[in-house]
Amino acid sequence: MRIPGLGGKVLAKAGGTPILLSGGEVYTALERGTIDATEWVGPFHDERLGLYRAAKYYYYPGWHEPGTTLELIVNSKAWAELPEDLRKIVEIATHSINQQIYIEFEAFNIKALRELKEEHNVEVLAFPPDVLKKLKHLTIEALDEEAAKSAPFKMVYEAYKKFQADNAAWHAISDDAYSRALQQ
Repeated sequence: MRIPGLGGKVLAKAGGTPILLSGGEVYTALERGTIDATEWVGPFHDERLGLYRAAKYYYYPGWHEPGTTLELIVNSKAWAELPEDLRKIVEIATHSINQQIYIEFEAFNIKALRELKEEHNVEVLAFPPDVLKKLKHLTIEALDEEAAKSAPFKMVYEAYKKFQADNAAWHAISDDAYSRALQQ
């Protein structure tokens, strides 16, 4: 499976073989059978890349990457040399474009998912609960291993786990409750 990073480490722990390929190689590798599966961006980008021509199954959720986050990386020395007003402009611009891309991503994915199913006959399937449970266990194992090797990784991972735990109570009565109510 074409899957980079921590997701690839988890896949290897599960007995799979992670393959690193550039975006331009994914479709051809899938079509030729060089890889059996791929993770990509989302329905909109998957459709644009034509993955539906080589794969008729679409599995969810993206256990390896629960959400997309964009980033801007700036050399710290160059950043420190910018005047405060220019730093603020960069911050506001990056926040704005990140939000705009997220909004477009959500809107385009709605339409593309419908097209994948209705026009391209892609079968959308949920991973079985036992598979997700095992992947969760292996993910925690991989994250713990990375944290043991890297102090900065451990610091971010610990902060993330704390936020996740703190956020669970709010999420239970906000987004989760809303989603459950819509299902009734």
